[in-house]
Amino acid sequence: MSDRVAWCVISMPIPAWAAKVFPGMSAEESQLKLWDQIFTTCRVDQADPVQAWKEHIANLQLRSRYLNERRFHTLHYRGPGTDLRLGLPAGHIWKSAESVSTSGITFVPNMPTEEVFTLGDRNRADGVVKSSKPLNYGGTLIDDFSITFSGGKAVQVTAKKGEATLRKLIETDEGSARIGEIALVPHSSPISKSGLLFYNTLFDENASCHLALGKAYRFTLEGGKEMDDVTFANAGGNNSLVHVDFMIGSPDMDIDGLNEHDRPEPIMRKGEWVTQP
Repeated sequence: MSDRVAWCVISMPIPAWAAKVFPGMSAEESQLKLWDQIFTTCRVDQADPVQAWKEHIANLQLRSRYLNERRFHTLHYRGPGTDLRLGLPAGHIWKSAESVSTSGITFVPNMPTEEVFTLGDRNRADGVVKSSKPLNYGGTLIDDFSITFSGGKAVQVTAKKGEATLRKLIETDEGSARIGEIALVPHSSPISKSGLLFYNTLFDENASCHLALGKAYRFTLEGGKEMDDVTFANAGGNNSLVHVDFMIGSPDMDIDGLNEHDRPEPIMRKGEWVTQP
């Protein structure tokens, strides 16, 4: 998570994963179908994949630049079962597809990627958020769950499936009950359009706006890479042994950015960006 080297997470089908995504097919059929979906979501099926990625990266950079210019103080999420306010630390940085290693190499760490993301203020999360997709954590499926936050900390959780696992996750350490990452993804993303649950966080998180419990990325805070844990926490950053994404976006999700005077500005309506890049 420190970008000391250039890296990229990609996926390739294995029989067990393909059978999970496409049950009822032969091993060969399910793997071929999963390859097709990976190629589509990673834009490999485009006439010119390299150009498609350049355009996609440029669009995401425009999104992150806009959000960095706005300097919102708080984000307000509203949707079915969700009414949540998340604070943004002073000096937060919105990032998108590309990262830069310590040696100055620009790289794309995740394929696919559809998100624009930053860190949340570890002490300013208040309200309730409801999942929009299942979370596969440690081989256990956690589904139809809600988390209530107060003063930045998860104080109540409910889940129709996997509640004990969710509680165990949140109790990992002090930081695992707090928000480390905030990510915005339009509902119209290629992965969302597929209608599939991939049972793979790299794919499923890029179908939907999501949050992460636990560790924040240091590079999403000005000077964060040079801070020790105490200084980082005092600046609003979250420390934890875990970083677990869960999906909350939907076609009914509205998100406002609020300035320091609580004046709202629409960012997303019905799961889509309000402004075009």
